Amino acid sequence: MHPNSDYPPSAIRYPDWYSNRHLADLLACPGIVSARRLSLADRQVRDVPQPFKYFSLYEVETDDLQGFIDELISRAGTERMPRSSALGDSSAVLWKVL
Repeated sequence: MHPNSDYPPSAIRYPDWYSNRHLADLLACPGIVSARRLSLADRQVRDVPQPFKYFSLYEVETDDLQGFIDELISRAGTERMPRSSALGDSSAVLWKVL
């Protein structure tokens, strides 16, 4: 899971990078079985400010979570998985199914 707020003006190419480069890089990483990007719906249950407009959801299947993390870290920021400057200091957050 990777939440992100509105893109800064310098990151106007982020959607193209994400759709045409990053998704393929993610899906090439062993353990990631699906990856998709969502945007906040125009209507919400409650009319309150939301901290994020975009959300990325990655489904991971592995028996070795630390091995997956190590592999993801080894790829991040390399030619195998370049990062966009729009990501800033953000990082993925891992969740597990109950």
